[in-house]
Amino acid sequence: MQGGSSLPSWIRRGLGMVLTWLAVISVASAVEAAEVLQVRSSSLLQVGDHNRNYTVQLACLEVLEADEQAAVDFLRQALPRRQRVNLRPEGALDGTLLARVTPLGSDRDLSTALAEAGLAHLSCAKA
Repeated sequence: MQGGSSLPSWIRRGLGMVLTWLAVISVASAVEAAEVLQVRSSSLLQVGDHNRNYTVQLACLEVLEADEQAAVDFLRQALPRRQRVNLRPEGALDGTLLARVTPLGSDRDLSTALAEAGLAHLSCAKA
């Protein structure tokens, strides 16, 4: 190769994933006490913090299609617009933050609350 070699595609993809992960982690560390802007589905929330908006997926949650609307209604009642929440990051999936979401003043994260209400199943052990 002339003029220097370019990185193999698998290294470029790996670097891209590392950079994405670092970006998510840096956002997650600043996410403490974010505000809920919208309940998008039974497991997706739109949250905002310091003029940034991003999507958060409730961690460890499986909702059956038959329970989708009831789960959305449950979340909308538990999370009125501008409700402040604490986020405990569990990872990322395709640029979406996976987190345990707990409304301020509550001791239960919403994944657990949905499971206890019979509207979902937890898919991993509670940390």
